[in-house]
Amino acid sequence: MKKYILAAICLLLIQTTFAQDTTALKISGYLETYYSYDFNKPVNHTRPGFIYSHNRNNEVNINLAFIKANYQAERVRGNLAFALGTYMSANYAAEPDVMKNAFEANAGVKLSKNANLWLDAGIFSSHIGFESAISKDCWVLTRNISSENTPYYESGAKLTYSTDNQKLTATLLYLNGWQRIKRLDGNTKPAGGLQLTYKPSDKFTINYSNYSGYEGENTVRTRRFYHNFYGILQLSGSFGLSAGFDYGTQQIAKGGNETKQVLAPVLIARYAFANNWALAGRYEFYKDRQNMIVASENPNGFKVNGYSLNIDYSPFKQALLRLEGKVYQGDDQFTRRGSIVDYNSSITTSLAISF
Repeated sequence: MKKYILAAICLLLIQTTFAQDTTALKISGYLETYYSYDFNKPVNHTRPGFIYSHNRNNEVNINLAFIKANYQAERVRGNLAFALGTYMSANYAAEPDVMKNAFEANAGVKLSKNANLWLDAGIFSSHIGFESAISKDCWVLTRNISSENTPYYESGAKLTYSTDNQKLTATLLYLNGWQRIKRLDGNTKPAGGLQLTYKPSDKFTINYSNYSGYEGENTVRTRRFYHNFYGILQLSGSFGLSAGFDYGTQQIAKGGNETKQVLAPVLIARYAFANNWALAGRYEFYKDRQNMIVASENPNGFKVNGYSLNIDYSPFKQALLRLEGKVYQGDDQFTRRGSIVDYNSSITTSLAISF
């Protein structure tokens, strides 16, 4: 309870501090409730271990709820958001208590008077992938496997440059690690990344992001190098396509040349067939043969195909009601009533509001 009171006080202080410039300060919020039913009926009500968002089974719960203060002036900007929900519990489990509810906390300064060059530091959303923790902003209700198993958030500093026409954006990042606020004890090596986004028009976006860092303590640390490519094409006002491809490598042993590998393509199609209604379908494939990121008891590693179909209804701009059916298929990858099976099927529904 104390940390929620502290969060409210911090937001009040921010609002008071910038009260003289009310146009620069914005307070917003988001709340997403959900119910998911996994047909493999996990006894502990937790969905498979590679799922971190909407991961509770057969119970009505909160996936993500936050309140956020955003300050944007000509040369200064900042964000502060505190959150709760099963998403926070699953993804922030390794963080110190005081940071377990820090959804976003960053400050930025524009380094050049004439150029769009910004330096930001703190906790911010990940530069990898086209899906975020905020389900309402994504084309489908739940996240794909590669989004679930790459960082949702990062901490460190980033230098961002964008052209005057906003068509090209380049970001260089210095990070505390792979989805970490607090650097792993015993690991003295920082991580880093690069993001390049090109948007020649409102209908087309192409992006490349990477990450380079060391996993584990210094004595056994291994180098991870991860690449993410995606493109978003809005073919018409009602129909769009998103395609992504992830490829990552990590040393099997410190100083060695042999590596583990992850391969993960994904394709999403979305069709808005009425003002308030939309359909979306997704296909994904994830292969992690040597458990580089996703742990599996299968001796052949983790190899799964995923299929989902999603329908959305938005009665008004601030609300979104969604229903999704999803099937994962992978030889001997799942458990049902103590037996190994090839499939995991689920139905998830959610109601999200924003203000």
